[in-house]
Amino acid sequence: MSTRELVVLGTASQVPTRHRNQNGYLLRWDGEGILFDPGEGTQRQMLRAGVAATDITRICLTHFHGDHSLGLPGVIQRLSLDKVPHPVHAHFPASGAHYFARMRHATAFYEQADLREHPIVADGPLATGKFTLEARRLSHPVEAFGYRLTEPDGRTMLPERLAEHGIAGPDVGRLQREGRLGTTKLEDVSTPRPGQRFAFVMDTRLCDAVYALSENADTLVIESTFLAEDTSLAKDFGHLTAQQAARVAAESGVRQLVLTHFSQRYTDPERFEAEARAEFDGEIVVAQDLERVQVPKRRSSPIGHGEP
Repeated sequence: MSTRELVVLGTASQVPTRHRNQNGYLLRWDGEGILFDPGEGTQRQMLRAGVAATDITRICLTHFHGDHSLGLPGVIQRLSLDKVPHPVHAHFPASGAHYFARMRHATAFYEQADLREHPIVADGPLATGKFTLEARRLSHPVEAFGYRLTEPDGRTMLPERLAEHGIAGPDVGRLQREGRLGTTKLEDVSTPRPGQRFAFVMDTRLCDAVYALSENADTLVIESTFLAEDTSLAKDFGHLTAQQAARVAAESGVRQLVLTHFSQRYTDPERFEAEARAEFDGEIVVAQDLERVQVPKRRSSPIGHGEP
């Protein structure tokens, strides 16, 4: 059975607190493990959350501020220490390639892992296959990219329709591959099955890319550093408020909104949920360290623009 869940390793912006580690998120997507923005302390949080280095197949950095990347040296060295047998692909803004190089070789160690660097120079797809991973440039004081994972659309077979057409066993797979079996078309015995969509949006002001990444996402993980009372601060420092994040989710047809990256100035997480709830009536998760968030099941009907 496939597993699609977000393992939250840390939720604090800028500095850790007594109750929040710096950023870190591991998306389990079937056989892939995508580690987003490993801040300081990520390796220990992985241990606490039951995430092994061998689970990681990709590392995606949105930008090179410390709270999103200073856990990278430990993670990279752990890949070699644990002799991870598969290639690990690393995506990051090309403008910060010198930072990545310094962190990759921050100290002496015996490098054994097959870590493949993929600097991002422009918006567009980064990887294709069972899903498409793409990046879009955000609006932050340093160059930053958000990420979107899109599963191809498919079809759900209808057993009763298959029986009516006398199709069973290996012929079902043949029909799925070829689209037609005799006079029976695939559309005659199946319904559309929209692929799942996951979006990861960290440090940014509101911009077109935020909406493009979020459009019809089943799960949107998005920074909400500030509350609406500090909107001017959010704009000055290149961040979002919980209110803005929730409006994006409402206007983009998001199903599950995961708020994270909280400023240490706020001590009551319920304020973030209350602010978001006033704008968005879907599922809201105010992320907590070491929490596991399940990606919602696939939609049962085709996606329309702005459909919740």
